[in-house]
Amino acid sequence: MFTDWLPFVLQTSDPLFPTGAYAHSLGLEEFARLSEAAGGAAGENALRDFLHRQILPALALQELPYLRFAHAAAHAEELRALADIDREIHAWKIPAEARSASLRLGARRLDILLKTAPTPLLSAIAESGMPGHHITISGAQYAAVPLEAALMTYLYQTLSGYCVAALKLIRIGQEGCQRLLTGCLGAASQIVRDSLAIERPCAGCFNPLLEIAAMRHETAYERLFIS
Repeated sequence: MFTDWLPFVLQTSDPLFPTGAYAHSLGLEEFARLSEAAGGAAGENALRDFLHRQILPALALQELPYLRFAHAAAHAEELRALADIDREIHAWKIPAEARSASLRLGARRLDILLKTAPTPLLSAIAESGMPGHHITISGAQYAAVPLEAALMTYLYQTLSGYCVAALKLIRIGQEGCQRLLTGCLGAASQIVRDSLAIERPCAGCFNPLLEIAAMRHETAYERLFIS
């Protein structure tokens, strides 16, 4: 039934679920610094442009398709296929900070899930020694959740994570973040539909600005976030 999986999705996507995501800006911190250095105000309009030009395309073309691949492998309980997907994710996380953040979030999510909602598949993942990126673990945790719900949840988590980081980095308030979320979520259904059309050989997104920002963050003189 509908209500069988909904409480689990709400719990594991809530900020109270302790994955440590609050400690990561995932490139936004250095992006804000670059915007200011270029003479632009790193405010609501800049964040709107960042989300629509950088994050939503990456979700549609790469992250959500890989979540779908992981979800399918997890639903079929194919651990080897899931490990192959995880290795591919590891390979396209080019900046070291992006890889490290993804692994930290994945490891923390897996650890909490094993304590609160363990499954044989999650236990097998923990014992397999695979790196365990956040997308992979998310796909595994939602193995019994309808695919579209899993994709939409991951999309919302990603967008809200950037908005939470933005509150500490740029001139924007909670109302501004809600305006941005409303605009992005208006495109969410189309983003999810677009992601469903991406086959594995074609999944990928050329996103140099975000990767450069992540690389610059590694050697930043001062910073608020781990990545």
